[in-house]
Amino acid sequence: MSLSLYEAVIPPMQQIIGSVQSVLEKGAQHYEARGLNPDDLLSECIHSDMLPLTFQLQSVMHHSLGALEGVRRGETGPPSKIEKLDYAGFQAKLAETAQTIAAMKSDQVNEWEGKAVVFKMGEMSMPFVAEGFLLSFAKPNLYFHATTAYDILRMKAVPLGKRDYLGQMQLKR
Repeated sequence: MSLSLYEAVIPPMQQIIGSVQSVLEKGAQHYEARGLNPDDLLSECIHSDMLPLTFQLQSVMHHSLGALEGVRRGETGPPSKIEKLDYAGFQAKLAETAQTIAAMKSDQVNEWEGKAVVFKMGEMSMPFVAEGFLLSFAKPNLYFHATTAYDILRMKAVPLGKRDYLGQMQLKR
């Protein structure tokens, strides 16, 4: 069995973005049911030397749609701007991210195979080809930040389980 670049990247991104959307929805419901403001979750972090939920959510978007846009351009790096959003704003932005990725065509993504992509951060420059960048850099980062967002909400007693993190799996039909 062989997978196209599209099949190896887009459905897993959709699955994880969808799971983050669901986890955020459960977080909002949990907080609102207790008379708490979900915006209070945005500054939470797992440990004092880790970045807060806002950064994790920005990173989920950056390492999915941002990574795809970087491959299209042939160059990418850390986010150039950090948006100041409230909890509902992050939910809306993730929905927009999911819609944009869902609209991507397989031919468009598959054409990127072998395309040069450079990740630049300050003086550092990391050369990749598209599939190497997406599979060895963007996807692991996407999973890391999605997991960290899940862990922050779980730490704040939002009733989540592994199934919530997994999202919509690609079941046999």
